[in-house]
Amino acid sequence: MTAVFFGELLLRLSPPGRELLLQTPKLEVNVGGAEANVAIGLACLGHKVRMVSAVADNPLGAAVIGELRRRGVDTSTVASEIGRLGLYFLTPGAGLRASEVVYDRAHSVFAARCAESWDWDAALDGATRLHLSGITPALGPNSAAAAIAAAEAATARGVPVSFDGNYRAKLWEAWDSDPKAVLTRLIGHADILFGNHRDISLLLGKTFSGDGADRRREASEAAFAAFPKLQIIANTARHVVDADSHRVSARVDTRGGGHQTDEVTIAGIVDRIGAGDAFAAGVLHGLSRGGDSAMAANTGLALTALKHSLPGDASLFGQSDIDAFLEGELDVRR
Repeated sequence: MTAVFFGELLLRLSPPGRELLLQTPKLEVNVGGAEANVAIGLACLGHKVRMVSAVADNPLGAAVIGELRRRGVDTSTVASEIGRLGLYFLTPGAGLRASEVVYDRAHSVFAARCAESWDWDAALDGATRLHLSGITPALGPNSAAAAIAAAEAATARGVPVSFDGNYRAKLWEAWDSDPKAVLTRLIGHADILFGNHRDISLLLGKTFSGDGADRRREASEAAFAAFPKLQIIANTARHVVDADSHRVSARVDTRGGGHQTDEVTIAGIVDRIGAGDAFAAGVLHGLSRGGDSAMAANTGLALTALKHSLPGDASLFGQSDIDAFLEGELDVRR
């Protein structure tokens, strides 16, 4: 049985080290895409995963497919078509300078593909879960319609849906969009939501009065009341000291209660991009092993913390790495 992921595949282009974009005429290339990052993270943990997407029928698209295959992802439902592959440029932060992302993904093969082009019978064959994120509907009307069709197809087949809010204002603002309406419709199909009080505020049009854990629980209870299918809400809280040091905690709420981890300090950060996707992979992995909210939160925290140590967009860690983190093993493992 296979977990299925639907979303755009991208190339990430970054200057070397901590340079500004095109400070020198060099760029490092990584494969990216929020849903693909979760898929790769789970594949590295031993899960069967399938990617549903479309890439350019050229060497760039072939390289992306090759990277996913190398990481154990089934790419049989990734289409190759004439057109362009989406790109994004990342300028990594340093010290008190924040990282910055520039998107170059308009009119990509994936974004331009009409909703009727996707074969959900093939994509969801043998599926145990469909995972979506808010990035896909943010790309434009075709992708928004396709994401809704995917969620509806999964629901019709009895396949549970997990959804990561991943709100990207730059993408939504680039077209005549209604993010609240689209996201509300999508989350109505989900049993698991990756999102915090800010995401829930956007959906419900209300603010939450508490602070810290109390505010997050208040927001979760409001979301559970608004979305009958929702059973689990997972999120992280991040306090940025500077580009090299963050403090992170994780929380998983159910209708009956929740668990929040202690805060951990992540110092010497190598690459924070994809840390949220690693968290999603960790939570899904913990839940798949029969874990409760505490196990899911701790597994998610472990994977997101470890991802900060790794260049590129995706987590490549296995269960032994999670176990070592949770046991506090920081010395060389021999």
